[in-house]
Amino acid sequence: MRKKSRLGIMGGTFDPIHFGHLVTAEEALVQFNLDRVLFMPTGQPARKTERQVTSPEHRYLMTVIATAGNPDFEVSRMEIDRPGLTYTIDTMKALRDEYGPQTDLYFITGADAVWEIVTWKDAQDFQGLCSFIAATRPGYELPVPDEADEAESKGLNVDYIEVPSLAISSTDIRTRVAERRPVRYLLPESVAAYIEKYGLYRGVS
Repeated sequence: MRKKSRLGIMGGTFDPIHFGHLVTAEEALVQFNLDRVLFMPTGQPARKTERQVTSPEHRYLMTVIATAGNPDFEVSRMEIDRPGLTYTIDTMKALRDEYGPQTDLYFITGADAVWEIVTWKDAQDFQGLCSFIAATRPGYELPVPDEADEAESKGLNVDYIEVPSLAISSTDIRTRVAERRPVRYLLPESVAAYIEKYGLYRGVS
């Protein structure tokens, strides 16, 4: 019998990708004995309507640049090439069809995003598709009893991962770029150079 493979899916807008994302993916790879991590930049995020999201192609290329040095990391165009709004459930169904039952899927994202997903109306549809890896962030304590109970009631498997307390956010990086403040050591230099080259985030207030 062929051994099951373990694939991590690192979901996110990655606008821009930063060291917090990369550290989380590496910790998940090691702690959960994953074979590799597939970074999945969102196309048109269904729940980020409060601001203009940078074009999918820029976000995809920044993710490729940031992960190029790690052979255990790959980047997928699945969501950015799919027309219409991006929904995580559609992605996980497509990945389940693509990889079949011989691959265990682990969706990795920030704890706040995981708990938003598992409290959606149709969250039970994730049952049997994947497990969730909820990554802690500074000041965010896990587990949260009410949300944990709701996830369990829907048959969802949510595991916890502790990562170094890197108080880095894409929102802060965009603001820093707009205000001409330094972003060095917050994200890979190659990504910072890409942002500079294409003038990204200059209009962010």
